Amino acid sequence: MGFKSFCSCIFIAVLLILSSTLCEAKLSPTFYDQTYPRALSTIQKAFRRAMSHERRMAASLIRLHFHDCFVQGCDASILLDNSSTIQSKKNAPNNLNSVRGYEVIDNIKLKVESMYPSVVSCVDIVAVIAIDSCVVCKGSHTIGQARCLTFRDRIYNNGTNIDVGFATTRRRRCPVQNGNGDANLAPLELVTPNSFDNNYFRNLIQKKGLLQFDQVLFSGGSTDTIVKEYNKSPKTFRSDFASAMVKIGDIEPLTGSSGVIRKFCNFIN
Repeated sequence: MGFKSFCSCIFIAVLLILSSTLCEAKLSPTFYDQTYPRALSTIQKAFRRAMSHERRMAASLIRLHFHDCFVQGCDASILLDNSSTIQSKKNAPNNLNSVRGYEVIDNIKLKVESMYPSVVSCVDIVAVIAIDSCVVCKGSHTIGQARCLTFRDRIYNNGTNIDVGFATTRRRRCPVQNGNGDANLAPLELVTPNSFDNNYFRNLIQKKGLLQFDQVLFSGGSTDTIVKEYNKSPKTFRSDFASAMVKIGDIEPLTGSSGVIRKFCNFIN
């Protein structure tokens, strides 16, 4: 799959996380400030260097953060490679050839390890980058794209819940035959594909959600009213998004003496 619906992941996070009670871990954004003062700046500089090469990387790294935290909590296990004892999350159907940015994390970890060996966890690196990425996403850059393979069925076999003109446009770069143009990309958000805003919800109301996974959020069900609210109020959407991101980082993180700080994020010490 391509970059499968960054916006819908956020939306579902808002719906589920804000309405649930999560484990309250004792986390602090200033944890490294006094003892390891260059840790955060080193992470941030390396991330911005990666961004200068590819602006889309910010959205990709936020998605990596989501996929790590929503399966057994925030433990950076999505970064681990396959081994004789580990079945890597990287190869899960929703992640394989889809989640990206692993090399950015590995590069940052090398830089941090050279300064503060066995101090800064892979989880913290991913969390810091996700926060910085959210700031970037509120500027102007590509939020995400999806491969033809992931939306072909919607644009060819959905006669009632899709705008006809939208489907026709998307068919131009997504042929009907399987195996033909599968990797061709289309932006997830049609109106303002280079800005992080609430037009995603307007698209759903107009039956222009690219993925069926998106459009089901506005299809006569209980989430219709929330889609309408976010469409009307960009401020509400931004506020809920920020709250969701903070709470995502609080999903069962390992703190204190729990867990192990890896020297390399892609395998166990």
